[in-house]
Amino acid sequence: MDLVVATRNKDKLREIKTLLKGIRVRVFSLDSFKGVPEVIEDGKTLEDNAIKKAVQVSKFLKKFAVADDSGLEAEYLNSDPGVYSARFSGKGATYKTNNEKLLELLKGMPLSKRKACFRCVIAVADKGKIIGVAEGRCCGKIGFESKGDNGFGYDPVFIPNGFKKTFAQISASRKNNISHRSIALKKAKSIISNHLSLFR
Repeated sequence: MDLVVATRNKDKLREIKTLLKGIRVRVFSLDSFKGVPEVIEDGKTLEDNAIKKAVQVSKFLKKFAVADDSGLEAEYLNSDPGVYSARFSGKGATYKTNNEKLLELLKGMPLSKRKACFRCVIAVADKGKIIGVAEGRCCGKIGFESKGDNGFGYDPVFIPNGFKKTFAQISASRKNNISHRSIALKKAKSIISNHLSLFR
């Protein structure tokens, strides 16, 4: 069966493809199809956006689809940037400008006030109907500067609990053992597998 990952983000697609290994599906991104309308992510929560993307994409393509919405929640900033993580630094936001804004807002704060959690919500839908929703969470702290060249997004500033290095400083395989997305996808894999079993 074909499985569409409702994203055009190549970094995210690569990570999700790796984590979905073992399931008998052919994985595609939105770039594999023409005319798929852009889904406006105007939900108030990560759950809202993930469900909206999965439902609209699966309905339009009449296929099985998964969509995720992820965000970094900094305790000192009242859980911001949260649902606004991708566009935290405003119009034309990049990974770099988002990280710079986050570090500036936490400037002068000790490590004890730099607690943060990455959250990922994955929604699974088939032909416009929601099949299930899974969530993953990885907590840690925001470092004092960007470090590392691996990963993407806020990875260069996020130090997971139990580590002294940022997500961007550790290997992709190590990150995939503990990340918010890997935890959510492990749960989503069982939702996907159970759904696929209906067609055997």
